[in-house]
Amino acid sequence: DAAAVLTVSDELARRFAQTGYDRSRLHPIRYGYDAKLFPLTPHTSHLTPAVVMHGSFDTHHLGPIAIRAITDIALDRPETHFLFIGRETDTVKKLAKRVLTAAPSAKLECTGFVPYGEVAKRLGQAGVGIIPYESSSGTHCAFVAKLVEYAALGLPVVSTPLAGVKVFFNDEPSVRFSAFDGEQFARDVIGVLDNP
Repeated sequence: DAAAVLTVSDELARRFAQTGYDRSRLHPIRYGYDAKLFPLTPHTSHLTPAVVMHGSFDTHHLGPIAIRAITDIALDRPETHFLFIGRETDTVKKLAKRVLTAAPSAKLECTGFVPYGEVAKRLGQAGVGIIPYESSSGTHCAFVAKLVEYAALGLPVVSTPLAGVKVFFNDEPSVRFSAFDGEQFARDVIGVLDNP
């Protein structure tokens, strides 16, 4: 009986429409960003390659795809620094333990809480931002805010092919949609590090 439904993505709107809800009453809002906090920044190649991710680090953010990809990158490019900007959750600890078991010299850093106004500065330390989300109905329906923020800064991105952002960012040259496969995801990140 709702007069309208606001959705975070076109994909979520599409799924509501599939239930028979009137498409004209569905309004995707997507996520914006604060341009003052995330200014477009020219990126230069870093002496030490760095891969960054920021957020809440929930289970769906850092699952088997992330573990495999980070392990493969750390083994192939041991000089790579991995920076996790956000609270050190149990999920981050589990990822670190699994990665370090397979790649003991992996360089992993979790910053702990960083005020939102300081996130962009920390993101600028990296050569590529990653979004290695697992496939689920929830992740496909999301309009992932970190992708918007990475893109706003001009930071190259490698993401799994999440439907909620893939359509919107598909023609963006700084965004590479990989596969829901850790090995391929690692190859794509290395490709971006090699060719920023």
